[in-house]
Amino acid sequence: MSKDIKSVNYGLEKIFKGAQDFLPLLGTDYVEFYVGNAKQSAHFYKTAFGFQSCAYKGLETGSRDSVSYVLKQDKIRLVLTTPLNSKSPINNHLVKHGDGVKVVALWVEDARKAYEETIKRGAKSYMEPMVETDEHGEVVRSAIYTYGETVHMFVERKNYKGTFLPGFKPWKSEYNPTPVGFKFIDHMVGNVGWGEMNTWVKWYEEVMGFENFLSFDDKQIHTEYSALMSKVMSNGNGRIKFPINEPAKGKKRSQIEEYLDFYEGPGVQHLAMATDDIISTVAQLKSRGVEFLPPPPQSYYDDIPRRLGEHKKMMKEDMTELQKLSIMVDADEEGYLLQIFTKPVEDRPTLFFEIIQRMGAKGFGAGNFKALFESIEREQANRGTL
Repeated sequence: MSKDIKSVNYGLEKIFKGAQDFLPLLGTDYVEFYVGNAKQSAHFYKTAFGFQSCAYKGLETGSRDSVSYVLKQDKIRLVLTTPLNSKSPINNHLVKHGDGVKVVALWVEDARKAYEETIKRGAKSYMEPMVETDEHGEVVRSAIYTYGETVHMFVERKNYKGTFLPGFKPWKSEYNPTPVGFKFIDHMVGNVGWGEMNTWVKWYEEVMGFENFLSFDDKQIHTEYSALMSKVMSNGNGRIKFPINEPAKGKKRSQIEEYLDFYEGPGVQHLAMATDDIISTVAQLKSRGVEFLPPPPQSYYDDIPRRLGEHKKMMKEDMTELQKLSIMVDADEEGYLLQIFTKPVEDRPTLFFEIIQRMGAKGFGAGNFKALFESIEREQANRGTL
């Protein structure tokens, strides 16, 4: 059994048997992006990724300083927010970071208690508990800062029956391209600066009650030119998983360094979207113009049966189709997984998306790291940032 697989099993056992319960999380409520043009960004995410119109807040609803479009696909909600004037503090975020994730909202039973418990454990406040109401009921929200300028929002909506939040109205649109098969957010990855990973691991353990159930060092995640280190944090019920990356020394600049340079600080690197049929999902995404990282070499696909081991007997996917679409495969003791990564979706080489299908596997594709990072390095070389 490999070291990382042992770590997964040991970590999951700790999580499900003994994780702290002071901050029960029910799931991801929404992810909010600050963007330069929310209307155009919404069109992109609908057209390319199959999200559907859900809710809207703007001048027509009485919002004078910002506009937000809410998009939905199964259990995933994305909020795209743009400032409406030069005085909005959102502009500061856009000037420094470009388009990117500002808020990772977590669904809770009690937003007041979530705030109190995290603040007394050392969290920095972003927003004290606030009650928002309309004719559909009330929502309680509170928020704390995590790495960089990223925010964790606690959302309590048990007494609310509206479309999204008070202040929003349903967004009706005749243009709703079909969904591509996204089900929920599997995990979200954050990049932090040199020597900061363990600081934030400790923060998630002490402030949020998370467990570190999987770790990778620069001996496991490296190529000829670059390296990084990563630790995966998970809450008590395993519904929320936040891998945290930091750069490591290498001959050239790693993807994490590139991100930190262009995002100008720590932030969310990518969102992993779960699907039940990755072949169908990726084929649709490619037909809609979504660009993915260059494919691994032929030798990578030749080696898949060996890496799958006993799981190759249960594999239902056609290897020819997987290779045609450049989908990667990995396995652990629990099963196998299939994954693929888009190119950055912004002009700055920062935010991107992962599409993942789990067939029992609990890991994060450790067997794919070398091929994946070599692919990223080829893109960095094209950009002149390696």
